[in-house]
Amino acid sequence: MRSNQDPLLLQAFAAELKDRRTKLSLSQDALAHQAELNRTFIAKMELAATSPSLTSLFRIAKGLHVKPDELVLAVAKRYRKELRHDKHQAH
Repeated sequence: MRSNQDPLLLQAFAAELKDRRTKLSLSQDALAHQAELNRTFIAKMELAATSPSLTSLFRIAKGLHVKPDELVLAVAKRYRKELRHDKHQAH
């Protein structure tokens, strides 16, 4: 993982991706096919091991049948929760 990655943001994206995928009853393979991405890339994102490029983010949104901005807003909401949770644990 690159050092400039925010682990809490990766966790928020991972959770949102997995939650939306499972609610659609899609396997990682099915989502990868619909998004024109590699299944192992989907798996790594769900493990918060990597983050998507802008192109991949748009493909993932298409595969999840949502607008990219809706996906980003949902991730931002989770991220704020992660930040609050992390802040409370630090005290």
